Amino acid sequence: MSERRCPKCGSVYPETARFCPRDGNMLVEAQTKAAPAASSSGGGTGVRTPRTPRDALRLDRASSLSGQILDTRYQVTKKLGEGGMSYVYLAREVASGDEVAIKVLSPKLATDRSSVERLRREAGLAMRLDHANVCRILRLGESEDGLIYLVMPFLNGELLSDREVRGGPMELGTGIDVLRQVCAGLHHAHELQIVHRDLKPENIMLVPEDGGRDRAVVMDFGLAKERRADPAIAKLTATGIILGTPEFMSPEQIRGRPLDARSDIYAVGIVAFEMFTGRLPFQGRNAQEMMIARLRDQPMQLRQLRPDLPASLEKALGRALHASPDARYTTALDFADALTATQDGGLFSKIREKLK
Repeated sequence: MSERRCPKCGSVYPETARFCPRDGNMLVEAQTKAAPAASSSGGGTGVRTPRTPRDALRLDRASSLSGQILDTRYQVTKKLGEGGMSYVYLAREVASGDEVAIKVLSPKLATDRSSVERLRREAGLAMRLDHANVCRILRLGESEDGLIYLVMPFLNGELLSDREVRGGPMELGTGIDVLRQVCAGLHHAHELQIVHRDLKPENIMLVPEDGGRDRAVVMDFGLAKERRADPAIAKLTATGIILGTPEFMSPEQIRGRPLDARSDIYAVGIVAFEMFTGRLPFQGRNAQEMMIARLRDQPMQLRQLRPDLPASLEKALGRALHASPDARYTTALDFADALTATQDGGLFSKIREKLK
């Protein structure tokens, strides 16, 4: 029986494995043996091409895992949601009893090499993240029947988007506390040369903690991209294809230009504007018009909708939402300092400057 080896850490796994659960790298053949006569392998792509009946069975299983055991390791409790690429479940790890969230890649996409590569990239990047305000990935696995999945800590909280619908515009102190935490999590990722690229209220979880404070956690680095050029990633973002959510894209992302931390800062600015007003700073009848508005128009002024908020907050958001990346804050922590200064008159920033 042949084996597969991780080219990064050297760990060896059975031939049925495809990824290293430690670091997310795609495994390579450790030794070569003749393939079984019944094999339908396409010849060295690393992605099996199952027969149609089995593919249909896997699709049914991936969408209905509730109450089942996945990969002999996880007792699946219930489905939390689903999207175009995956199904998300609440589960319990059999060995430890810990609750986890599991994202299962849709089998109809599991044989698509770019989709598999994108999931591997998501895992490989997110496994490097280790911060209280970022949701990390614990494991990338593949079940015996070919389901590819990601394991993450289960966060028992409320999405920021749901909080906005339920509670309306936030008051100043609560909103700034959430935004500072988001900035802290993003700065950690940026220090590792990782850009989120799809920040929005649906990707921020608010987890209640002792004392009544919410911990803001940035989730779903599925569109995350290393800042430095990488041919493997470049293939996933073909010319003319823009990945992200139109309402929160920076102008440079709309234009398909290289992105860095300042693009995420722009997205935080839009998230902040919506948190405090319930509206977006650029208007349009559809996503396309809103994208064009960000390329041509100035954002709406915060105090047009919330005159009770300080002018310093309006100024901070205005800088974060500048069309030119060079005119924005250089780092997410700089933006966090500016937000904090709207409450303390700049005292926090002055203390931080003295400590440098």
